[in-house]
Amino acid sequence: DGTTNFIHGFPQYAVSIAQTKNGVLEHAVIYDPNTNEMFTASRGSGAFLNDRRIRVSRRARLNEALIGTGFPFRKFDQIDAYLAMFKELTQKTAGIRRPGAAALDLAYVAAGRLDGFWEMGLSPWDMAAGALIIQEAGGLVSDLSGEGNFLTTGNVVAGTPKIFGQLLPIIQAYRPASMQA
Repeated sequence: DGTTNFIHGFPQYAVSIAQTKNGVLEHAVIYDPNTNEMFTASRGSGAFLNDRRIRVSRRARLNEALIGTGFPFRKFDQIDAYLAMFKELTQKTAGIRRPGAAALDLAYVAAGRLDGFWEMGLSPWDMAAGALIIQEAGGLVSDLSGEGNFLTTGNVVAGTPKIFGQLLPIIQAYRPASMQA
């Protein structure tokens, strides 16, 4: 993930691998070759960073939270919704970051470096490994309707349980009509 970053020499990219069984995420690995950090998880066994157990942050207030996102780079039909979400969240959080590699951003939520994340229009391989790692680290992951269909819809919201609960309604308020449940 982060192919454009890699091409430009911007050191925010990763190798992301997830294994499913009968449609259920079972194992996940995200490797950052720039930092030699390997985030891993297996269903029911917890999440790890270089063999050290990780958990999502304990941050509970949105105004203290650091949130990650990504912006469209090929299709721009959802840009107005993104900008509205970005505008509101900029005013209600400690900050928003857009590094450009969703897999790493999700791993950072699992490790407590980010408190939440949202993005639309992703491919399953951008999210699958990170989603399992977050879940095994104690976080929540959903699509924009709050359901578990993010791998199908390509739209994801993730975070600590308390931040997720505050982030999702803001994202839902601005999601495009084509994405309404």
